[in-house]
Amino acid sequence: MTRTPLRLLTATVLLSLAVPGSAHRQWLVPSATVFSGTDSYVTIDAASSNDLFFADHRPASLNAIKVWAPDGSEGRIENGASGAVRSTFDVKLDKPGTWKIGTINMMVSGTFRLHGEERRVGGRFGAPGMAPGGPGAAPRAPAVSVADIPAEATDVKLTESISRNEVYITADAPSAAVFKPSGKGLEFEPVTHPDELVVGEAANFRFLIDGKPASGLKVTVVPGGKRYRNDDGARDFTTGADGIARIDWPAAGLYWINAVATDDKPAEPRAAQRRMSYTTTVEVLLP
Repeated sequence: MTRTPLRLLTATVLLSLAVPGSAHRQWLVPSATVFSGTDSYVTIDAASSNDLFFADHRPASLNAIKVWAPDGSEGRIENGASGAVRSTFDVKLDKPGTWKIGTINMMVSGTFRLHGEERRVGGRFGAPGMAPGGPGAAPRAPAVSVADIPAEATDVKLTESISRNEVYITADAPSAAVFKPSGKGLEFEPVTHPDELVVGEAANFRFLIDGKPASGLKVTVVPGGKRYRNDDGARDFTTGADGIARIDWPAAGLYWINAVATDDKPAEPRAAQRRMSYTTTVEVLLP
C-alpha cells in the first residue's frame, strides 16, 4: 500500500541538539543482541557520555526503563543498579522472538509570565527554589504542569517533546511484533531486522511520524569507540519518500543511530511546536 510522505522540518542533530562530537549522548548498550534458546539474560548498560560507549558523565534513570516481550506482554528488569556514571540491569529472555527494551519520554515544557515574573513549565532550575545563578541568587518558584498554568498567564510558550531510546534483543529467532508503530511521534519500523546486521550488507530502516513515512528525515549514525579515533566518525543518511534510510556498515561493532524532527502538530493544544527524537543502538557482525 502506498503511503503519503509527511512533510516536516528535520535536523540532523544529537539528542541534546548540540554539534556532533560535543554533546552528551544518551545510550543503551546490551551485552549481546542475539541469544540461543529462552533461558538467557541480557545485561544492559545505560548512561550518557561524551564518547560512545564509555561511561564518563551520568547514569540513566532506571525508573523510565520499559520492557516489551515478543508476544506483547510487559517484561521487567532485574538486578538494577545505578553508579556515579552508569546504570545497569538484566532482562530474562524467557520467550522466543525479538524483545524491545528502552524508554519513551513524553513531556511539555516551556515558560509563561505571571504578574511580570517568568515561570517554567515541566522542569526546575537546579535544586527546588534555586535560581539559575546558584547559591545566593534570588529564589525562583518551582516549575508547574501545563494543567496548573493560571488562566491569567501571558506569553505562554510551550513545546511538546516525545523521545524514544530503544534496543532490540532476539532470543532463538527474530520476530517483528515489537516494531508495530503506535502512530505517535517519531518511530522505527525497520525493513531489515536490526538483529541481522552484517558488514557489507546495507540495511533498510524505515522511520515514521504519526504512523506515516518520514520523508526527508536525516539520520545520524555514529560508530562506538571514539576514544580510539581522532574523529567522531558520524555519517548522515536521508530517508526517501517511503521513509526508508539505506545504511551501510563499514566495520563490525556497535553503532548509535539518532534522528530528530520538529513540526507544528503537538497533541497539547497550548503548545506551538512538537520536537521528536529516536535513538537506538545496533550491533553489526562480521559475515
